Amino acid sequence: MLKKDIINYLVDNIPYLMKQDASRAVNIIITTLIEGLKNGQRVEIRGFGSLSVRERRAKSVPNPKTGEMMHIPARKSIHFTMSKSLKEPLIKGN
Repeated sequence: MLKKDIINYLVDNIPYLMKQDASRAVNIIITTLIEGLKNGQRVEIRGFGSLSVRERRAKSVPNPKTGEMMHIPARKSIHFTMSKSLKEPLIKGN
């Protein structure tokens, strides 16, 4: 599902909602999520899950082509934890 699909879904399911307003709302939500994560906050959406920033430590790994060891620096990544109400239907396949 793409961002435009979410916007179209909102427009189709909310009477009188214009596409430009739906697009603006989705962009504001995404910007708010990004700002929260940038500030080190955990972002929780009840019934969906939570996003948080995790620090990945530096490590040395072999280069798959040459076998020579290469250094991967420490970095940040986004971690997603599913809510129980999302996880259960996915596990059951419904």
